[in-house]
This record gives sequence, C-alpha cells and structure tokens, in this order.
Amino acid sequence: MMNCRNEFVRKALTLALCGSMLAPQALAQQARSGDSGFTFKVTSELVLVSVTVRDKRGELVRGLKQSDFTVLEDGKAQHVQSFDIEDVTSFAQHATEGGPAQAELAAGKTDLLTSKTAPAREVLKDRRLIVLFLDLSSLQSDDSDRAVESAKNFVAKQMTPADLVSIVTFDTSLKVAQDFTTDRKLLTSALERVAGNEGSGQETGTTGASEGTADDAGSFVADDTDYNIFNTDLRLQALSTIAKNLSGIDQKKSILYFSSGMTKTGIENQAQLRAAVNAAVRSNVSIYAVDSRGLEAMPPGGGASTASLRGVSAYSGAAVQNDLDSNFASQETLVTIANDTGGKAFLDSNDFSKAYTKVQADSETYYVLGYRSSNSNKDGHFRRIQVKLNRSDVKLEYRMGYYGPRDFQHFTKEDREEQLQEELLSDLANTDLPVYLAAGYFRSGEGKFYVPVSIIVPGSALAMQRDKDKASLDVLGVVRDKETKFPVGNVRDNIKLTVEQTLSVTAGATATSDATKTEKAMIPQPPTAEAPKRRNVQYNTGFLLPPGRYHLKFVVRENQNGRVGTFETDLVVPDLRKEKLKMSSVMLSSQKAPAGKKSQSNPLVSDGQEIIPNIAHVFTPEQSMTLYYEVYEPAKSAEKKDSIHLLTNIQFFRGKVKVYETPLVVAEHLNAADRKAAAFQFEVPMHALNPGWYTCQVNVIDDAGAVFAFPRTRVLVRP
Repeated sequence: MMNCRNEFVRKALTLALCGSMLAPQALAQQARSGDSGFTFKVTSELVLVSVTVRDKRGELVRGLKQSDFTVLEDGKAQHVQSFDIEDVTSFAQHATEGGPAQAELAAGKTDLLTSKTAPAREVLKDRRLIVLFLDLSSLQSDDSDRAVESAKNFVAKQMTPADLVSIVTFDTSLKVAQDFTTDRKLLTSALERVAGNEGSGQETGTTGASEGTADDAGSFVADDTDYNIFNTDLRLQALSTIAKNLSGIDQKKSILYFSSGMTKTGIENQAQLRAAVNAAVRSNVSIYAVDSRGLEAMPPGGGASTASLRGVSAYSGAAVQNDLDSNFASQETLVTIANDTGGKAFLDSNDFSKAYTKVQADSETYYVLGYRSSNSNKDGHFRRIQVKLNRSDVKLEYRMGYYGPRDFQHFTKEDREEQLQEELLSDLANTDLPVYLAAGYFRSGEGKFYVPVSIIVPGSALAMQRDKDKASLDVLGVVRDKETKFPVGNVRDNIKLTVEQTLSVTAGATATSDATKTEKAMIPQPPTAEAPKRRNVQYNTGFLLPPGRYHLKFVVRENQNGRVGTFETDLVVPDLRKEKLKMSSVMLSSQKAPAGKKSQSNPLVSDGQEIIPNIAHVFTPEQSMTLYYEVYEPAKSAEKKDSIHLLTNIQFFRGKVKVYETPLVVAEHLNAADRKAAAFQFEVPMHALNPGWYTCQVNVIDDAGAVFAFPRTRVLVRP
C-alpha cells in the first residue's frame, strides 16, 4: 500500500540544515504527539521452553522437578533460571488465588489481547489460553460457516472451566471479537456476530496465463502475483501481532488458526513468515492451523461451480495436477507455521473437533523452563534447543529452536522495510530518535491545497560512520483521511548525508534527495563528525490535497544504529469557501534554497528559490526572519474597478507590550493571479529584537470586504 502513487500527490523534496535547535515547546509537543505517548521498551532475553512429558503409553508424566531436566542450546548446556509446572487438573485449588481478577476473567472484562501489561501470574495459573482466530480474508462463505459451527460446538461441549478462550477475526483489519473469558454465553454471542459477517474469500490469483483457467468470457487474465504477496504478508503479520500481544504471559498459549490455505509467492513472503514464526516462538505461542475447506474433491475438468477450462489441460491431466499442486502449496505454509511453533496442522478433514482436542491435550500438563542464552551474538541465526530428562522411558515434546535476536547491522533489506512498516502501523509512538513535524496549507487551485510538511531530526541524534563521516536517514510517511482512514498520500525516501554536505548546506547551499552534489573545496578544514551536532537536519516534502481532516504519521530511522522515531498529528485543510477572509497558513523561515525539480505546484517557490520553513520558530540575531502568507479572492474595491484594498503588517509583543512593528503594506492588485491570491512576504531583521520569547502577530485587513484576521505564533530569539 505504501508503494502506491496517488495521482494527485506531488513531492517536492528538500533537505536543509538549520542553524537553530528545537524550541522547548516543540519538544514538549512531540512528547504529547499521539494518544499513546512514549514507547517504554523492556528487553528480556529469557527463553521459555514448554515441555510436555509422556510415558510409553502416551500418558502425561507429572511430578518432575527442575533438577530432572537439562537444556542445551546448539549443544551447549544452559542454566535453567525459572521452572514452573502448569497442570489444568490442579486449576480448582488455584481458582480463588486471583481474587477479583478471576471474576473479571469469568465476566470477559479483561484486555489480555490488547493490554501491554500481563496480570499477576497466579491469576492465570493452571489455565489454558486458547485463541480462536478466524481468517475471514481467506474463508469462503461455506468455509466460514464450518469454522464458526465447530467453534460453537467446542464452546458448548468441549470447553472446560480451566479454559480461557478468546475470538479474533481478520478481514480488512485485525479485530478482537471477544477477549479471554470462561463465559460460554459471551463466546457464543461473539461467534454469532462473526457468523453474520461472511468471509470475503480472497482467493489466490493467477500469474497471467490463460491455459487451464475457467473460460468465463473474460479474454484477459490478470497477473495477481503482487496482490498475493501483499495478502499473504498481511495474514502473517496478523498472526505475528497476536503472538506479540501475548508475549507478557509466560504460560503456553495456543492459536487455532482457521483459514482456506495460505500460499507463499516464491521467497517474497519468506521474511514475514520467519518473523511470524519467531514472534510466536518467543512469546511461547503454538499455532494449530486448520484448513477450513475440509476434504476437497477435485474432479477432472473442474467442479460444477466453475466454467469449462481453457486450452487442452483438461484432456492431458495437467489441470488435475495443477489443482493438486495449488492445494499443496496453500497447505504447505500452514504446516510450516504449525510445526515450527510446536503446534500441528489439520488438513483434508471435515472433523475439526480433533484440532480442539489436540490443543487441550497439549496444554493439559506441561513444564515451563526458562533460561538466558549464553550466546550473546545478535546475528539472528537459528538456535537449536535440546531438552533431556534423567530417564529414558519417556517422550518429550517441545519446540526445536528459535531465531536469536538481531541488531540493526544484521537486518536484511526486507527486515528494514518491515521495521518501518511495523512502526507506521503501530499504535505506540517510538521516541528512540527525536523527531518533530509541522505542516501548513496554501491554495494551489480550485479545491486543491499544497500542504508543505517539514520534519526535523536534531543533528546530535545522528550517528556518523566512524570511517567515512557519513549518515543516512530513511523516511516513511502516510497521510490518511481522518474519517475513512484511507491513505491519500505517502512518502518513502532515503537521505544520505556527509559532514561535508551538512557544512555546505549551513553555508547557504542546498542538498535535495534527488541531487546531493557538494564541492569539497568549499568545505572548511578539517571536517569532523561533531559539526552537525550543533544543527538540525530538516526534510521537506509536500502533498496536493482537497479540503478535509487528515492524520499525518511519519517514521524516520537513522541507519547507523537503527534508532527509530515517529511523529503523528492531525491536520485540517479548511474549506475556504466558507470563510469570510480566505487566508493560508503563515510560514516562518530563516533561509532559502534553490528550488528542486518538482516545484511547479509549490507556492513557496519564487524566482527559482524555495522558502525553507523554520518549524521550530527559533532564530538568532544574525538571521533574518521571512514571513510568507497568502490571501485568496479578497473583496473588490467599490472605488476602483477590479482592484482590491488589503492592509497588512507584522507586530511583535513581549507580554502585552508591543516592541516591534513593520511598516504597513497596502495591496491593490493580485500578484498571484493563477491562484487568485495576494501573496505577502516580509523580511524582519532579528537584530532588532533582544533575545527572548515573543508573540508574533500577523495583521490582515480586507478593507473592501470589512473582514480581518490576526493569526499569532510564538517565536524565540536565541542569543
């Protein structure tokens, strides 16, 4: 989705280095951005292994101690630091230890799936935690009905008092139909609501070949490879999200995943598959995949519900082989997910009760061993786990290993893109890298506004490469309609910086994302990595948007240490037709730069120079403040035909005292006729103001229309 180009979105990319630091108010606003606030991260390297022990008759073995077990990772013995026994048959004696929390579980008032904090350990002691995950994005109507009916039957007949069950669905988004509860009525009611939403049944597309496809009067067969990649990634990401949300609970969790198969497209989905499996393993989650299509018949020539096949495949047997291969490919991923997470896949069967029975049996009695790996490498390699018992007459069941942690330097290209996408979709703001964003609006045509967006990263947050004095930033952003959440614009860019480049930008040159040429002869000697730390890196882009309410979210990553920062804010682009005085936002600036290649729709560009927004509103006495704004369709003067009468100036207040005022400017004609606008640009020398905080007021009076406006903003003059 982020790679799509909206036809009315245009980007004007400019990279600048500002000589001032962020104002305190700007940093405070960044801290308040988003409803979720800061992200607090706690890194725990404790590896949990759930072990089920059975004797030769298949009966569960109870009463084992920590000293009976030995855990090895890649052949090296590990020190077991935690040991716990989970036994569903002992639930009754722990049922009252949770106090009021147990009552909340029974009433379904918990938020275990959505909360970032897990309840006390005794609350979930000896409980089964089962997630019924209905993948409506893949289920046909009949498949969805079978899955829901089997779930109702489980709730009514197989569910025990120790079972905590939740219901999650995925169609266009991941939804919690019912959080964990023991209340059968709540679960049945949630399943009834799910039954009312028919599965969308998004089947796997073709690769563009007409041979062997149904002849439905369509002469063109679209290649849906890109769609398949995207759809499979979303479903794998949904599994990963559920697993991560349960990571705070030490007990074993089980996900019963109902789908109509899942087909990978070559190696394109491999990174997301690995991420989903690893998230489940790290969270002690086992996935039990159920193919809701059940036992399928594949007659030669296709079933009665499809048209006759094109070509000669039906006569050579190739069509049947293709159907079998396609079915196998859709089941292979289900088997991989189940086996790699310690679960099991249930395929080609119309009896789904076996899946529920297996989940209950695997979670009846088990031992949870916790250890901290002696392998400190963060290379992301697979680590094989081996558990031994000091007796040979038993069989151990446990997951065979996990992928170790990785630092940013070991990320692949796919991993890095996935990290940005996850941050963009996350509800929590990431503040590892300080980021500040501001936006404005200027009318560019009838019903269209140019929205300049500026992002600042403090130079002190950049990590230069030790040997090359270089830095790199990745920027990913999206603009969504506030009401529909539909994306109406996006940005994906990579910015490369050097010490030489940043110094030249400060001197007044420009560096854009599509042209970063710098003459080294202009660089003061010697260049050092400390120079940019006194300044900020500013990234500018822009969008063409109609009036409306929007939500902006941008993710910025520093590519040396992998630190990520996010910033999101709401933006209202007003419908000026309803305003008496039609005015743009007021843009403050302290520098200009040569305009980039894509600047035709940017009102901030004039005579080949672009006004670079100063979003921190911090200036020094050596600088000059540029103020730019526009007034649209002012009233016509009654005295002079086709003339206007606009009066405007700038005032600075310290408290209630006016300390500076620019001369009054009178406009009698439109100087931006293509936008039906009178554009104003003021230059205010900052040496005229003493260091300190000021209120900057822009006075605009439409004398002919008898309307006025006095927008204000805070400004800091720094010593």
